[in-house]
Amino acid sequence: MGSAAQLAAAVLMIAGYPALMLAALVPSVPAFAAAAAVTYLADHYLHRKGSYLINRLSKVRAGLSIRFLIRQLLLILLLARLALSDSLIFYGATACFIAFYGLQAPHGALVTLIRNRRRMPIATRNVDLAARIRIPDAPPKRLLSRSAEKMLHLDLAAVVGILVSAQLDSALAGFIGIGVTLVLGSLYVLALMPYVRGRKIPPNAEKVLAAIDGWLREYRPETVLYFSGSKDSAYQVNMWLETMEQLDSKPLIILRERAILNNLAPTTVPVVCVPGGVHLMNMDLSTVRVTMYAANVGKNIHMLRVPTMKHVFIGHGDSDKLASVNPFSKVYDEVWTAGRAGRDRYAIADVGVRDDDIVEVGRPQLAPIQTWQGGTEAPAGEAADGGCPTVLYAPTWEGWDDNPGNTSILLAGENIVKKLVKADPPVRVLYKPHPFTGTRSAQAKTAHQRITALVGKAAAARAADPRFTTDPAAQVKAKADLARIDARIAEVVGSRDEKGDEAEATRDGLVDVKKHEEIARLRTEWNDAYWRSFPAWEHRVITGAQPRLYDCFNVSDAMVSDISSVVSDFIASGKPYAVTDSAELGVEEFKRQNTAVRAAVILSNSAAELGELLDAVRAPDADPLAEDRGELKQYLLGPDEPTSIEQFNTAVANLAIKAEARNVGQESRTAAEVAEAEEGLADAMLAPRTSAAGDADDMIA
Repeated sequence: MGSAAQLAAAVLMIAGYPALMLAALVPSVPAFAAAAAVTYLADHYLHRKGSYLINRLSKVRAGLSIRFLIRQLLLILLLARLALSDSLIFYGATACFIAFYGLQAPHGALVTLIRNRRRMPIATRNVDLAARIRIPDAPPKRLLSRSAEKMLHLDLAAVVGILVSAQLDSALAGFIGIGVTLVLGSLYVLALMPYVRGRKIPPNAEKVLAAIDGWLREYRPETVLYFSGSKDSAYQVNMWLETMEQLDSKPLIILRERAILNNLAPTTVPVVCVPGGVHLMNMDLSTVRVTMYAANVGKNIHMLRVPTMKHVFIGHGDSDKLASVNPFSKVYDEVWTAGRAGRDRYAIADVGVRDDDIVEVGRPQLAPIQTWQGGTEAPAGEAADGGCPTVLYAPTWEGWDDNPGNTSILLAGENIVKKLVKADPPVRVLYKPHPFTGTRSAQAKTAHQRITALVGKAAAARAADPRFTTDPAAQVKAKADLARIDARIAEVVGSRDEKGDEAEATRDGLVDVKKHEEIARLRTEWNDAYWRSFPAWEHRVITGAQPRLYDCFNVSDAMVSDISSVVSDFIASGKPYAVTDSAELGVEEFKRQNTAVRAAVILSNSAAELGELLDAVRAPDADPLAEDRGELKQYLLGPDEPTSIEQFNTAVANLAIKAEARNVGQESRTAAEVAEAEEGLADAMLAPRTSAAGDADDMIA
């Protein structure tokens, strides 16, 4: 249901219809009016909240229109039970509801037609089409937002009027209500009509495609990030947006699904969403030399067919998962991996990807992670006032099956946290669970709640301990800064995201670069204020999008986690880390199966080995795994110098040169073939003349 309030509203709405029938059969006008009010209000509330129940009811033939029709039929039954079946109000009510439903057809048709006509064949962001085609304003939201619900609720005037007439035995109120309902319904239909004709209609597909091609010829994109997938996979393209913004060549993002466009994070890179394969294949992409693919999906074929560009698979993560060595990767000209580990995975998997076609480019996304090499400097999490080191516990979620190796939360989570909060010398614990934790497994949800309670109890105990001091004034100021920054972010984001439907969003989808940069700066300030808003020794449970995982990395001195991309990313910091062998494979087998744990402290479910991790934090010079972590980092992620974005840009430039060389070669061969054909044609045309001249000479002789 989403919440207790939604559950209560759903129960009231469902129970309201039997109550309506009972009130009609009794008959009782006040009881019917009360039950009708409950169903109206509950239905409206659930629609406004977007309740799951509302969507499900339509699947079992109890949709919105049916619910309103049932209430109206029961009102007719009430009139009949009140012996009003021969009265004017009975006939008026019957005619009203028939006419009212007659208005539903043109209303629904107009709404559907408007939405279809305003759905662009190609939707864009950061592409200026206003100078090329005219895209009219979207209809007012009050006309199209929850339009069916609004139209059907116009029967309220008629229902109220008819109930008043039934109670007072006078037809006047009923006919007034009937008139209001029919007039409002007709006006609603008339208000929609201007938006299906004339200058209020967006240009057709042919004009939009021509405008896009004109913009492409002017912009001349060179490097494309191509992506197709479900709305839940939008993170796979979002992780590459900052990298695309840092390319030396002209970037373009091509998406294939509107759902991805709607879930795309803000970016300054031009974005083109092309749902239709035919439209994509007819786009002028002649200046593109490199196309990068973040996922292996069927729609990739629509771009892979273009020979004038080189195609490269960059993926959406670099791990030991089978997806990292997909045999489909053979279709690309190159496969880019973070480090040597990716190259070795393909060699071991033997899926047909040649070693010559693999390029190591690092992970540009990891640039925000700060590195610390230990030594004489204080750990990143140690406060200047003598605060204690910070250990991050960032377990992954339970997954789709009950494999005990999925997460440490179930078997080891409480043991890990108990040992950390009782550590001596003390450490601070940050608990940041995966957002999906507990969504599938009730056991995982319960374990998460127990861990949260442990952290909260330990935080309260530490706050009462006189050994730990705090600076209330500094924290009050930090919280004030947080409130100020939140307000400004909401103001900037709100003004930036005010857009209408797809056509209007395409027209007005030019990012305000200054606001985009301001939001990035504000988020950095927010992160700084957040960590200052509570003592450096305070245990903390961190959920939600902010602070980000990488921000937690940067304030931590060590991490405990499970097998996931979190571990691979944390390795970029060079800090000590531990990974839980929840499936109890044993240290050697666990390391053999998972490259990313080869420089980790391996924890059993009892977490007895945590002392090794804490020793490495407190005495970094004596850390036995420090050298192994350095080697593993380079093996998995490549060298620190040149930077990953520099490696990435170099790889793009080199591949573009290969594409250009191929195209020049093709043009040369084509020109040679044309010249040869023309020469052959010329010889063929001269040959008859020579033969004819010889015949004439023979005759003279």
